[in-house]
Amino acid sequence: MKKSFLYLFFAAFLFTACSDDDENNIPSVEAPTTYTFERDGNSTVSFSGQTTRIEMGHELLGALSVNDTDNASAELLLEMFRNETADGGDANPYSSADLNASTKSIKSKTAASKDFFSANTSEASLIKADFEAWINAQAEDVFVNKDRQAEAGVSGQIADGSSVRYVNAQGLEYNQLVGKSLIGALMADQALNNYLSTAVLDEADNRTLNDNGTVADGKNYTTMEHKWDEAYGYLYGTAANPADPNATIGDDDSFLNKYIGRVESDDDFAGIAANIFNAFKLGRAAIVAGEYELRDAQASIIREEVSEIIAIRAVYYLQAGKAALNPNDMGPAFHDLSEGYGFIYSLRFTRMPGTDASYFTRTEVDGFLEDLMGDGENGLWDVTPETLDQISEAIAAKFNFTVAQAAS
Repeated sequence: MKKSFLYLFFAAFLFTACSDDDENNIPSVEAPTTYTFERDGNSTVSFSGQTTRIEMGHELLGALSVNDTDNASAELLLEMFRNETADGGDANPYSSADLNASTKSIKSKTAASKDFFSANTSEASLIKADFEAWINAQAEDVFVNKDRQAEAGVSGQIADGSSVRYVNAQGLEYNQLVGKSLIGALMADQALNNYLSTAVLDEADNRTLNDNGTVADGKNYTTMEHKWDEAYGYLYGTAANPADPNATIGDDDSFLNKYIGRVESDDDFAGIAANIFNAFKLGRAAIVAGEYELRDAQASIIREEVSEIIAIRAVYYLQAGKAALNPNDMGPAFHDLSEGYGFIYSLRFTRMPGTDASYFTRTEVDGFLEDLMGDGENGLWDVTPETLDQISEAIAAKFNFTVAQAAS
């Protein structure tokens, strides 16, 4: 696998730092074998809120599929996104009593990071509105017309081998679009641009409290430790063994975890899962040791690698869709390109390490999506291989991988 520049740089930095530490009798920071951290014999790791939101996301995606449309009204689907009737409400949108009782929601943390959206509420509102529009359209258009044959300009069902896909008039699968867009707008945005942010980690007197080992009220962790763990939870919050999640990476959720596993399985990128996990471990150990430059170096590695995963999968699905284009059998292409649409949408929430900026502006992302849907009046029905290649090349150009590597 190609190693990221940052990964190699910081590996060299750590080797030098450890040598200098030995000479000056200054203790170095060593990451544990697993993501296990304790105080007075009790675990200090906690990310239950992230696990809850991942589980809510799973239930929403299940309800967006065309399996039980009689019970999946627009009102219910939107409530699964908003969860505004928790604690005494009558909606009970989830199958889990714990989720129905929770005051957390998907919407409240969508496009809600400190670094990108605290001062950009207008864009945050537009992003939340996008999700609600897609969810509503799935119920009010696709579900209503699920029994008719889809054709250019007409929503309905279309064959994809032995499977059946349900698309809007432009060939988009809303359930795929929502799921893949949440990877960026919820999971990546909260991890990369919120909980790994120095504005969050070092907020108020967090450094002083962490240096003094002062735990949060009624908790066993410092506030800084907890913020880092919350970032970790958006990747590994439903892992079979959260302390050693790479043993089942790719199998534990339908969001970031799944696609870390997919990219890891590509020989061109093998090792990326270990890079991310090791950076999380070392960054957390650095917090315990009060080594904040080392902590921030690990955050940069995580930002680069997770951003790259989103970009790789965007290109992968565009190229898979191109390979499947067939005027007489568009179902496979629509499925791949709908996933590609969601991953392109997620590019907005990536983060260039060492900066306060995304790899892609909203204008760039909107331009990609307009190009994807703009080869004719019927969207994906009219998309050309040339357009898919152009978008793929533009995405890959921001990173150190090629279109051919991502497409394999």
